[in-house]
Amino acid sequence: MDSSKIKDRIEKLKKIIDDYRYHYHVLNESLMSEEAADSLKHELSELEAAHPDLITEDSPTQRVAGQILEGFKSIRHQTRMLSLRDVFNLKEVNDWESRNLKLVDLKNISYFVDLKMDGLACSLIYQDGYLETGVSRGDGFVGEDITANIKTIMSIPLKLRETPKYSFLLKARTEIRGEIVMYLKDFEELNKKQQKLGLKQFSNPRNTAAGTIRQLNSKIVSERKLYFRAYDLIRSIEEIKTVEEEYLALSELGFITNKGSKKLKNLKELESFIEEWQDKRKTLEFNTDGLVIKINDRRIYQELGVVGKAPRAAIAYKFVAEESTTIIKDIFVSIGRTGVATPVAILKPVVIAGTTVQMATLHNLDEIRRKDLRIGDSVIVHKAGDIIPEVVKSLKELRNGQEKIFQMPKACPDCKKPLTQNDEVAYRCTNSSCPSRTYKRIVHFASKSALDIEGLGEKNVIALLDSKLINDQADIFKLKESEVAKLERFGQLSANNLVDAINNSKKPDLARFIYALGIRHVGSKTAEDIANKFKTLDNLVNAKEDDLNEIEGIGQVVLESIVEWFNESENKRLLQKFKDNEVFPLEREQSRNLPLLNTSFVITGTLDNMDREEAATQIRKLGGTFQSSITKTTNYLVTGENPGSSKLLKARELEIKIIDEKMLMNILKNKASLG
Repeated sequence: MDSSKIKDRIEKLKKIIDDYRYHYHVLNESLMSEEAADSLKHELSELEAAHPDLITEDSPTQRVAGQILEGFKSIRHQTRMLSLRDVFNLKEVNDWESRNLKLVDLKNISYFVDLKMDGLACSLIYQDGYLETGVSRGDGFVGEDITANIKTIMSIPLKLRETPKYSFLLKARTEIRGEIVMYLKDFEELNKKQQKLGLKQFSNPRNTAAGTIRQLNSKIVSERKLYFRAYDLIRSIEEIKTVEEEYLALSELGFITNKGSKKLKNLKELESFIEEWQDKRKTLEFNTDGLVIKINDRRIYQELGVVGKAPRAAIAYKFVAEESTTIIKDIFVSIGRTGVATPVAILKPVVIAGTTVQMATLHNLDEIRRKDLRIGDSVIVHKAGDIIPEVVKSLKELRNGQEKIFQMPKACPDCKKPLTQNDEVAYRCTNSSCPSRTYKRIVHFASKSALDIEGLGEKNVIALLDSKLINDQADIFKLKESEVAKLERFGQLSANNLVDAINNSKKPDLARFIYALGIRHVGSKTAEDIANKFKTLDNLVNAKEDDLNEIEGIGQVVLESIVEWFNESENKRLLQKFKDNEVFPLEREQSRNLPLLNTSFVITGTLDNMDREEAATQIRKLGGTFQSSITKTTNYLVTGENPGSSKLLKARELEIKIIDEKMLMNILKNKASLG
């Protein structure tokens, strides 16, 4: 084979191998098997070994793996690598915009928003399209030369891909900035290998990626899977005018960019974007703790300049934290409606997941001992969304000797009757008249998942109990507006509203009523099964143990709990009081006639004529189900202003009907008239 044919063969091999690399490591597609790709790389290596004068910088063989560096030399950044100022809520975002609008003479500014990656920032310098240098962020002014190591990262092109639209970027100097990340699955796999070898496991993907890039042996870098995800392109603002166009160009040049990034016409669109990614981020391949919001126009971006070490034209919006550290100030015992005594930690107040957390359940004494939690301990607390705060672990390294071991009290803190522990882990107050049990039974009875009586929350229940107007759940149905209005927490209007809400609950769905009774081990699903079996409350009251045993899914523990509840004389008196106060749960056939029975709704965005709770109440009154998230059982997704795109996407995937607020109002109005 003559030299021209050899050169042509090498060029074609380089092209096909690079295409394979791009599709496999950037697009997550495979053009051929790894074995086939390896054989092509082997052929290229053989040809280059025989003809070293034909080796070029962009050859796949130049991805160095095994080179030992003496150290990293320093390189000054031509353009400073800046940090971003953090903001934590929408008010701070709007304040940022207001400050910028005072400095630039432009009324309508669009924005570009992207996920903030938790990795190692670095800069890639290309000269005439060829990778010349890789530089770490360093202090922003000066970084380290990490070229040998970043060349082992397969998602980084050694030569920019040719593209007609952006061919000018393959001329002169083009700088690409982005984040080196380790994907979660690769991090887990790496730790499994460490464990098998008896080596120390790594703490998190971010630190592992950073530590890997600073290895002096590039062979180690090549053995760990890292990815480069681009977010910035340093060229003249006359050539690339917007951040949005930067991302298009980066993709065409052969880089991974975050597909979730998006141009926003204004900041009003940001709220739904945040709502979408607050939970959706957990499905990503890499860790993220927020969003990067930039002014889209690069000329304005440059014009606004820099304050300290941060650009005025970009900020980092941090997602609400789900973990934080605090101190257990004390531990007390809370008695639940079924008598379970639960230890609860009183915490030094800390903001987690957007709310101030001051208490966290510790579940039971065994859990406290397993985690070795003590009063005075510094602890890590986790909370995500509406999830109850949980103490994850104690930081034993911070103990000073003043911490106290918690002991479970022998008596109930409310009624002073003994706490007992049979075969269960939990301690229990067996006094059914215990004040704590009474109050919590009433709160549960009125809760949204039970009878959904608006206005009968914890504080109002306590006020009614303290005033002796009620003693149990059945007593709420004999309340008079004039009596309630005299209480400190109420006026005439709120008293009227509460009594109306109670009176409207006198004919509840049978399953909801069974669940509302608070029978131990009987959740909403079991209550539904019981209602389907017995059809009426009287049938259930008179049921035999064998009848209950016929219900699929009810085990011996649940069965015994139901039998015990209906055999207790106090509960028999309670059921009679319900009848005396004209509370008659609907027969199952009557409930089935509710017009929205077995119909589920989810709402996304903001409604104009009612808030979500009001819409949920109206849906439930007609027998429908209000869901917070889309599942296969959802029938309708109602879209208000600024709907979340993740819910819209899932609804389309599951072929769920999407309606607007007007259509919802028509459904509720028409179904109500039918009912």
